[in-house]
Amino acid sequence: MRSLRLRLLLLLSLALGLAWLAAAWFTHLESREEINRLFDAQLAQSAQVLLGTTRHDIHERVEHGEDDVTISHEYEQKLLFQIWDKNRLLLKSASAPVFAIGSEQEGYSQTIISGQPWRVLTRWDARQEFMIQVAEPMAGRESLAQHISYKLLLPTFIVLPILLLLLWLGIGAGLRPLQELKQEIKQRSPNHLHAVAMAGVPEEVSPLVGALNDLFVRLEQAFNSERRFTADAAHELRTPLAALKIQAQVALRAGNETERQVALENVLRGVDRATRLLEQLLTLARVDPETAAASYAPVDLHDLAASAIKDVAQMAHAKHIELLLEASPTCLVSGDAAQLALLLRNLLDNAIRYTPPAGRVSVAIQQGLGVELQIRDSGPGIPAAERERVLQRFYRIPGSGMEGSGLGLSIVQRIVELHGARLALADNAPGPGLLVKVIWPPSPA
Repeated sequence: MRSLRLRLLLLLSLALGLAWLAAAWFTHLESREEINRLFDAQLAQSAQVLLGTTRHDIHERVEHGEDDVTISHEYEQKLLFQIWDKNRLLLKSASAPVFAIGSEQEGYSQTIISGQPWRVLTRWDARQEFMIQVAEPMAGRESLAQHISYKLLLPTFIVLPILLLLLWLGIGAGLRPLQELKQEIKQRSPNHLHAVAMAGVPEEVSPLVGALNDLFVRLEQAFNSERRFTADAAHELRTPLAALKIQAQVALRAGNETERQVALENVLRGVDRATRLLEQLLTLARVDPETAAASYAPVDLHDLAASAIKDVAQMAHAKHIELLLEASPTCLVSGDAAQLALLLRNLLDNAIRYTPPAGRVSVAIQQGLGVELQIRDSGPGIPAAERERVLQRFYRIPGSGMEGSGLGLSIVQRIVELHGARLALADNAPGPGLLVKVIWPPSPA
C-alpha cells in the first residue's frame, strides 16, 4: 500500500472500529446490568407486597386467576410466585409448578423452568414462618438490554460513513504540506540545489526535509568542486600542451640533428611534467569526495614513512640529499593507507625538490597523547605570509624557480582534513628550511 492517505484512513478506521466494538460490548453489559437491578428491585417489591397480603386475600387472587392478567406493555413480564409454610406449599400462581422454584436461602438465584431461564427471589417473613418465591423470565431482560444497546448504537452506524468521509478529507488536509513539498521538489531544475524552506513544514517531516537540505548542500559542493576542478585543470593543462606543441614544431623545423635532439628532449620533459600534473589532478579528484571514516583501519606510519623514503631515494641520491627516518618501530593511526602514503610522497617530493644539493631531509614521528608527523628540509622555506596561500590549488610562490603545478600541498591538506588531523607549516629552526607537521589529536577513550 503506497498511499499514505489510504493507509492512515484504514488504520484510523480500524482503530475506530475496535473502539466502537468495545463501546458496544461495554454498553450492552452496562445496560443488562442496570436492567437486572431494575427488575430485581421490582421482584423485591412484588415479594414485599405478597408478604404483606393476608392469606385469605392471596387465596382469593389465586382462585380467580388474577396472576394471569393479560400483558399490556411490551416490557411487562409474567410473574410466578409460591408461598410456603416450611416445607408445605400454601399458595401459588396458576402457572407456577408445585415444586420449589428456588432455594430456601434468602436472595436472588437463577433456575430453569420449562426450558427457559428464570430469575428467582426468595424471601421470608419477619417471623420466619412463611417463605415466598417470586420468579420472572430472563428473556425479557435480555431483549430489553439488546433493544437499548441497539437504540444507543444505531446513530453510530448512521454517522460512520460520514465520519469516514470527514477522516478522508481531514487526512488530505493534514497531508497537504507533503503535497506542496512534493510539487516544489518536482518542479525544481537540476541546477536548483538551494535548501527547501522549513517554514510551514510539519514537525514530523522536519527531519526528512533537513536531511534533504543537507543532501542539496553536499551535491552543490560536489558540483561546484567538479566545475572548479574542470576549469582549473583545463587552465593548467593548456600551458604544458602548448609548450609541447611548440617543441614539436621546433623539432620538425630543426636544421641539424643537435637542434632536433634538444627539442625532442624538451618534448620528453614536457610530457613528464604533463604526466605529473595529470596524475596530481586525478589524485586530487579522488581525494575530494567525502569518504566514510568507518572504513578507516589502523595504519603504521613508520612502515609508510619507510616505504615512501624508498620511493624517493633515487631522486634524493641524484641531488646528494641525506634522507633520515626517526620513529619508533610501531606508530598506529586510524586512516586510509593509500591516502596517507600519497601524503608522505608529496611532502617528501616537495622537500627534495626545494632542498639544495648536499642538503638534508628528515622524517620524524612522535607519539604522546596524539601522533605528530614531522618532515624537515634544509631548503629556502616558505615565508609566513605565503603559508596559507600555498595550500590552495595551483598556487605557486612567485620566483621559486621550481617546476610544478601547485597541487602537492593542496592534496596534502585535503588528506589531512579527511583524517581529522591538522597541518602546520613552520620554520625549521634553528637552521634554514621548512618544517611540516601533521598532527593527529588524541584518540577518544
